[in-house]
Amino acid sequence: MIIDSIKPKGSLVFVPHDGTGLLLAENLVVNTGLAAITNRLLNTSAIPTHMAIGSGSAAAAAGDTALGTQLGRVALSGTARVTTTVSNDSVQFTASFPAGTGTGAVTEAGLFDAATDGIMWARSVFAVVNKAAGDGFTIVWTIKFGV
Repeated sequence: MIIDSIKPKGSLVFVPHDGTGLLLAENLVVNTGLAAITNRLLNTSAIPTHMAIGSGSAAAAAGDTALGTQLGRVALSGTARVTTTVSNDSVQFTASFPAGTGTGAVTEAGLFDAATDGIMWARSVFAVVNKAAGDGFTIVWTIKFGV
C-alpha cells in the first residue's frame, strides 16, 4: 500500500531593516488554513494577502483563528513558489513592517487572507523581537508541502 501525505510545515525569517541579523521561527498551519488549502484546490477560497504581528504568548494551536494580541498588519509585498527540497515544493510570502507599524514586544505572527479579520492560514509564536517606533523589518515566511 502506498501512503502519500502532504504535511505543510513553515518557517519565518526576520530581516531587520538595519541589517543587524536574522531570527528564524517555526510556524503551525492552523485548521482554518488547512481548510483554505483544500478549498483553494477547488478554486473556491481566497489566498493569503496579509501578514500580521502581535504580542500574544499562548502557544500556536490548530484551532487558532486570530493572533492573541495584534500589533499591526500589512499587505504582502511578494509571493513566490520556491524550491526547498524538490522543485516548487514551497510557497514564500514576504511582508515589510515599516517604522511605526507593529511597534512593541513582537512574539507572534500570522498569515491572513484579508486586511482585517479574514481566515488565518498559519501562526507562529517565538522569542520576543523588540520593535521600537523607528524600527522596520521584513518577514519572509516559507511554507513547505511534503514530508
